Parts: sequence; C-alpha cells; structure tokens
Amino acid sequence: MVAQSAGILLYRLTDAGEPQVWIAHMGGPFWARKQAAAWSIPKGEYESGADPFVAARREFEEEIGVPAPDAHYASLGEFRQRSGKVVTVFAAETDFAVDRLVSNTFELEWPKGSGVLRDFPEVDDARWVGLAEARVKLVRGQVAMLDVLTERLRAEGRLGS
Repeated sequence: MVAQSAGILLYRLTDAGEPQVWIAHMGGPFWARKQAAAWSIPKGEYESGADPFVAARREFEEEIGVPAPDAHYASLGEFRQRSGKVVTVFAAETDFAVDRLVSNTFELEWPKGSGVLRDFPEVDDARWVGLAEARVKLVRGQVAMLDVLTERLRAEGRLGS
C-alpha cells in the first residue's frame, strides 16, 4: 500500500505581482546544515479512507504551531515523491504570518549509535520565499506543485505569460 500524505501550500502575490509560497525547513540533525532540497510544505501522513483536507489542516497545525489560516482552499492535485509516497496538496492565497514557530517533535538516537535519545522539532524554520528560491529549497518531489500553482494563476489571469 502506498503511503498517503496531505499538505497545504500557502501562497501570496507581492505588490509586483510575483508569487511567494510558505515553506518549512525540516528539523533534525540530517537536515540541520542543508538548505537545498531540505524544505517542504507542511504535510503529513493520513490513514486510507480519511479526509486528506482534514489531515492537511491537522498536519499544518502540528508542524507550524497554529491552525491553518481561514482561506479558500483548492486542490492542486496529487504528487508522487521519490519514496513513492503520494502527497495531496491544497493551496490557498493568504498573507499568513506567525509570531513564533512551535512544531511537534520526534525522538531520534543522536548521535547515531550513542544510545542517547533526543527530541527534535519536525520543522525548525518556515517562511515566505519566491518561486525561484522555492524551486531550490523544496525537496524535488514537491517542485511540480509550483508548476501547477503557476499555471493555475496564469489561467486565472493573475500572472503574466
């Protein structure tokens, strides 16, 4: 059975009409010194048969520390990750801001082989970035969602060609 995740891609348009997206840096020692391909949309797994939008909102709150903003969400579709996991993505336009990031944590033996278990945040940073920067920062399996978002905005006449 293929693992299923759901996530939220928030976006906004700058005064110059350029899209920005809200992305999060993955926490823990593996990602600590990485920037390229080390960011993700807030997302997480859900059980088969569960509502992916409900899961996306739950995961956003767990990883960011505040509820997903009240906005009009639209499905961007499903995106297969390198691992085989399929991520269902919901997008919304909002000028979201958070005072302080408070992510849930996971336990990991660190340093590896030490026998010491430590807690690490699932997300250790989150911010607005332009699409060019997001293409570098996002894990490769999530870059395609930027293309879908861009095409949708173009089709709505909100971006130039």
